[in-house]
Amino acid sequence: MNYRVDEKDLALANYLTAHSGIRGLALLGADELDRVRTHFERDGFVVIRDALNDEQLECLRAGVNEAVQEITALDPEGKGNRGRGRYSFGGSSLTRSQLHRPAWQMLLSVEPMLAVLDLLFGSPDYVLRAASGDFCLPGTKDYQRLHSDVRDWVDPVTTPFSSFYDPTGKTSLRDLPCPYICVNFLPQTVHPLNGPTRQIPGTQKSRQPIPNLRDEPEWMRLSTVAPVPAGSMMIRDVRAWHGGTPNLSDEVRAIPNLEFYAPWFREPIVPGISDEAYQKLPYRAQQLARFCVADPGDALTIGATLRAP
Repeated sequence: MNYRVDEKDLALANYLTAHSGIRGLALLGADELDRVRTHFERDGFVVIRDALNDEQLECLRAGVNEAVQEITALDPEGKGNRGRGRYSFGGSSLTRSQLHRPAWQMLLSVEPMLAVLDLLFGSPDYVLRAASGDFCLPGTKDYQRLHSDVRDWVDPVTTPFSSFYDPTGKTSLRDLPCPYICVNFLPQTVHPLNGPTRQIPGTQKSRQPIPNLRDEPEWMRLSTVAPVPAGSMMIRDVRAWHGGTPNLSDEVRAIPNLEFYAPWFREPIVPGISDEAYQKLPYRAQQLARFCVADPGDALTIGATLRAP
């Protein structure tokens, strides 16, 4: 560890090593489609091993490292934009996406991902929302509060990127089939000490209030998706409760992602790739990203920021 370690850190590290991790966590193959569907529909997430080949994994690592360096250069004190030491890749981009980077563009052609999404959405006509993810710096000692990544529309100011609204108040997004899936890719092995995501199984349809850090039971703090080897992907129903955990290692933990809307669901989408770059994508990738491309001739302002517009 390169940050200052005290006895409290060591005690927490020992505790997490002994207790963190979902018991019986299944690492499935992309060809185990029946099991993939069962786990996803039951738990709100599923982990697929060996999703990336060696070339794809190296491409992703290089792209992630480049993005991390550009973002952290703007924040020498490590304050983060998702809590101290935590950063959203989308929230750290002027386009709210990293789709302008070749590493994230490459992910659009990962065959195991496409096979699983075709299955879960029941159609190949889903669309890309954004290319984002998050990362966590070494020495990040706090837990991130449990949260969900999508919510019903309230008003244009409170929920500018939401769309679902039932004026009778009888139906919410949680009553629907999965409207929105996030695919997180692991450029490094995730283990109990480097900030694994904690994921609360079966909460994707829950209307219970999400507990704050003070009220969260200990079993939820320990419900982490770990250990999982590099090259795997975690496919999440974004309605399910999840949050970050301490990174007590000496490495950055990054989980870049692609986010997809179901064929029948849409929320506002911000352009994340120029038309010139879009035209160079393979056909299937173009189909997926067709609502994320800037109009021909329009300039796309790209770059790192700590507060996306």
